[in-house]
Amino acid sequence: MIPSLEPDLPMRATIDFLLHDWLRVGELTARPRFAEHSAETFAQVLDTCERIAREKYAPFNRLVDTEEPRVVAGPDGEQVVLPRATHEAWEAYAASGMLAAAQDHELGGMQLPYTVESAANAFFAKASVSIGAGMLTTGNANLLMAHGTAAQKAVFAANEFSGRWSGTMCLSEPQAGAALSDVATRAVPDGDEFEADPLGPRFRLRGNKMWISAGEHELTENIIHLVLAKIPGPDGRTVPGTRGISLFIVPKKLVDAEGRLTGERNDVALAGLNHKCGWRGTTNTLLNFGEGRFRPRSAPGAIGYLVGRPGEGLRCMFHMMNEARIGVGMAAAMLGMAGFEASLDYARQRPQGRPVGPAGKDPAQPQIPIAEHADVKRMLLAQKAYAEGALALELYCARLVDEQHTGAPDASGEAALLLEVLTPIAKSWPSEWCLEGNSLAIQVHGGYGYTRDFPVEQYWRDQRLNMIHEGTHGIQALDLLGRKVVMDGGAGLKLLAARVSATIERAGQVAGLAEPANQLAGALQRLGAATKSAWATGVPEEALANATPYMQAFGHVVLAWIWLDVMLAVRARPGHPLAPGKDAAMRYFFAYELPRIDAWLGVVARREALVRELDPASL
Repeated sequence: MIPSLEPDLPMRATIDFLLHDWLRVGELTARPRFAEHSAETFAQVLDTCERIAREKYAPFNRLVDTEEPRVVAGPDGEQVVLPRATHEAWEAYAASGMLAAAQDHELGGMQLPYTVESAANAFFAKASVSIGAGMLTTGNANLLMAHGTAAQKAVFAANEFSGRWSGTMCLSEPQAGAALSDVATRAVPDGDEFEADPLGPRFRLRGNKMWISAGEHELTENIIHLVLAKIPGPDGRTVPGTRGISLFIVPKKLVDAEGRLTGERNDVALAGLNHKCGWRGTTNTLLNFGEGRFRPRSAPGAIGYLVGRPGEGLRCMFHMMNEARIGVGMAAAMLGMAGFEASLDYARQRPQGRPVGPAGKDPAQPQIPIAEHADVKRMLLAQKAYAEGALALELYCARLVDEQHTGAPDASGEAALLLEVLTPIAKSWPSEWCLEGNSLAIQVHGGYGYTRDFPVEQYWRDQRLNMIHEGTHGIQALDLLGRKVVMDGGAGLKLLAARVSATIERAGQVAGLAEPANQLAGALQRLGAATKSAWATGVPEEALANATPYMQAFGHVVLAWIWLDVMLAVRARPGHPLAPGKDAAMRYFFAYELPRIDAWLGVVARREALVRELDPASL
């Protein structure tokens, strides 16, 4: 029972509304980079992606969940086998041109606004996040376009944009996990070949990486790994901490300066597959670099090419990580949307019980659909508020990316600053609250929701990863309270508060929106006060002990702002068919969700010491 992706259902209508009525993406076509586009070309991109998602992704979502990747012996060592449907989905996606959608025409790109690209990719995440699209490959190539040499762009990035090769990011290690300062993978200059290779300074890498999504497969003819490693000094020691981390391109198969395969395997070996709760259609691997299983003709170690300058690897990698975090947020939003549509469809068709009141006590009366029961409506409204709010948030962040890259200097600078502050929320909020939405989708289905006869249990399992990968929930919280809201004297937080206040002022003049506007104004004031209280002593341990509740409150204030701003666009279109549902979702968020922030901000403001001072032995 896959939710329909037909264009006349709410998701496409919502995307169109958010793009054109709220974010006004049509105005971007006045900028030189997007001048060849129009509302019609944007619609064609959305139509194409929606069709591919409906035909190549959605029908196989359950298949890839049950037929997990497996390892078999191949002519070139161990290889991972995926269902044929996954191959066909990748081929269709690559053929669509979406891997290079935002790139220059000279690179085979469409010069598409990132806002439209993000909206188009949403269809794939909703149809089957487990099959996946090109998030890591595009992010890998985009990083190289920003930090790579001309040769690295021409060889590695260009072949990734075409879909001929795919890409990964290799950060975590068995002993380090998210603590990247403890990375132990080492990279040493490759003797006489160090400066001679046209693809960049050449190193030999030895180490182990884990949690590598799409780290081994046969979907493409090569896999380009971006690997964090440390370069030892003359004394054989590495620089401690993140300052010593460098970034390297490590292809699975060696290539020449023209991008041709040499026929030789690099010394990158599959060490195992992780068998996951969800996202089972995407391989997740442990990789060994330089263990000698595939030993090139010269010295041992996997050949890698330095990206950027030594010691700046983490700075370069953040280009891909931040892009991936917005992608994770969109995936979370779409899983929430899929669960909402499935449970709404079920609730409208499932008869059970009778109305509360005297009439409902007559067993001779016909049953009513469960969608008529107040508590079921509460659960459906919560899902809608979470999923559609998350979608709007992600598209807003995507619009900031376009502003950053193509806007006037002042607008570009403000967009970059807002993105800094909002990226932890864009990743974390949909991951947490659309997970709650997927849990409610199971609840709406009752016992059936807990079975594999319906898709909602898979949506929950797939969703559960999103609070973990690309930076766990706690890491996002530490980043938000420990860095983003205090950087540059709190400039980013002040700018966000000004944007929220502008919405509050506008909404205060609109009938029916003045009350939520006042409610949001109070919430914004309490958030600012709690931020100051958290840092009142200047002791990081005291401020950051409650970073996660702070992020939860911050996220709810941001989503309340998003919903109020969207409703201003709805009110500007009297009689719009989406208006009743969006009005109900906004009202739900302000009545049921925004009041939660006081409990979260309470522990932040008083710098609650319990979790900081607790001795784990007492547990």
